[in-house]
Amino acid sequence: MIKIFKNFTKKQFGFIAGALVFIVLQVFLDLKLPDYMAEITRLVETPGSKMADILSRGGMMLLCAFASMLCSVAVVYFGAKVSGGLSMTLRGKVYDKVMSFSVAENRRFSTASLINRTTTDINQIQNLVAMGLQAIIKAPILAIWAIIKISGKSFQWMSATAAALALLIIMLATTLLVAHPRFKKIQTLTDNLSRVTREQLTGIRIVRAYNADKYQEEKFDEANRSLAENNLVAHRVMAIMQPGMTFISSALTLSVYWIGAYMINDAARFDRLGIFSDMVVFSNYAIQVIMAFMMLNMIFILLPRAQVSAKRINEVFETEPAVHDGTIDGSVAEVSGEIEFRGVSFRYPNAHSNALSDITFSARRGQTVAFIGATGSGKTTLVNLVERFYDATEGEILIDGINIKDMTLHSLHNKIGFVAQKANLFSGTVASNIGYGENSKSDDDLRFAAEIAQSTDFIEALPDKFDSHIAQGGTNVSGGQRQRLTIARAIAHKPEILIFDDSFSALDYSTDRALRAALNEKTDGVTKLIVAQRIGTIRSADKIIVLDKGRIVGEGTHGQLIKNCPVYLEIAQSQLSKEEIENG
Repeated sequence: MIKIFKNFTKKQFGFIAGALVFIVLQVFLDLKLPDYMAEITRLVETPGSKMADILSRGGMMLLCAFASMLCSVAVVYFGAKVSGGLSMTLRGKVYDKVMSFSVAENRRFSTASLINRTTTDINQIQNLVAMGLQAIIKAPILAIWAIIKISGKSFQWMSATAAALALLIIMLATTLLVAHPRFKKIQTLTDNLSRVTREQLTGIRIVRAYNADKYQEEKFDEANRSLAENNLVAHRVMAIMQPGMTFISSALTLSVYWIGAYMINDAARFDRLGIFSDMVVFSNYAIQVIMAFMMLNMIFILLPRAQVSAKRINEVFETEPAVHDGTIDGSVAEVSGEIEFRGVSFRYPNAHSNALSDITFSARRGQTVAFIGATGSGKTTLVNLVERFYDATEGEILIDGINIKDMTLHSLHNKIGFVAQKANLFSGTVASNIGYGENSKSDDDLRFAAEIAQSTDFIEALPDKFDSHIAQGGTNVSGGQRQRLTIARAIAHKPEILIFDDSFSALDYSTDRALRAALNEKTDGVTKLIVAQRIGTIRSADKIIVLDKGRIVGEGTHGQLIKNCPVYLEIAQSQLSKEEIENG
């Protein structure tokens, strides 16, 4: 929690100071009420007292109560400012930190967990600060001030108050020992419920296709039941506290008046009025002490969950990204679009063996270099290293003669147009998806990119053409249309390097051929890296690299590999007829 509170700004510390002033003033006003009550009691019991004196004391009580209410409003206002400002700061910092993570860190935390840490966990901190600012500061001040006020009064009354406080502390400690572990589990169980729900919603078509609705419902019910049972146990235990405190408070009041009755009965006649007045004052101050502990009860409910949330947020802050930003602006290079791998090897975190080993090749400006191989041979891993989704374990990757680890990520990504295996679109319009990114694109740029990606026909057929709505994930267009729009997005970026990670798989052969022809004709000078499963997609590439178990086992043109690379020939024989292979 201390690490979290270090995120307070100077302005928020000012609000805390303001809240502290009003809390002290409120406690002073609240503790003045019993004094005025005692004076009214004396006046009522004293023969010859004037009604004006009684009314003036009553007016002062009303004035103190009203001023206390105003102070309470001010404290709530400052609390909202502090908690809202802190949560905004934390959300911004968590978001920035998450955006700096590489794929490895994102996989370590999981998407559902990172979303919950940015929302639910920060809300727990906000609730603690908003509600706790009064209780944490006010409760000790109120308790200590009230105890000072009643100290030196009757020993019997003090003993009754001490006994009530002892019972209260025992009850608080017992319930917290039982409930605290349950509260600590709540956030983890919430993560699990979010994961199951997100998994079911994103995979709804697969769930229905395999009639797995019941199976998914059982998974959800299990996660939901675990969270509900954990919450029920925790809150049932905590539910004992409020009635328990009310009982102790009532018992203490009864004890004070019971003891007072004996004291009045045994006292001399002229002392009875003073004892009665002291009894009224003492009972009110004693209740204030109990009230202070009742306020702390609220904190004891919020604090365990907030502590867990703080730990989870700090885990995000303390995680160092595996990929660090460089310092060189790659745009100053004299050449553009040249790529070189020098003895590159890569191993995934916690893996037992390399995914890539000793990869060496080069791609000159304007060349098309394709990668082919069996599933799991490392094709996608290789192109992910160019984008620095991961960093190479060994060796160097150079773009325009500069090691990509030394380049700023901004300049590196400005050079590259990337089309991933999974076509991912954002909620918005066709135009906003093709023009996605910080660089502004004109209407002509968007149409040019759509034309190359063979998207113009279906875009023009949409109701609002380029202004037509695209749902989140592109769920309102077909797989082939999504893929073409993501290709158009990469082209509209006007990169020096285009990377296609098996990005033509959803296209028919005719569209695939037309798209590649348009790319070769209209993006001359742009270096292209193509990962593909179909030989027809890469047959005309300037260079084809064959991967097998993370190693290069063949490099050359289609004709050269047919003659010299058994792995490539095996792939060709599985896809092409004997005549096509013989005729090239």
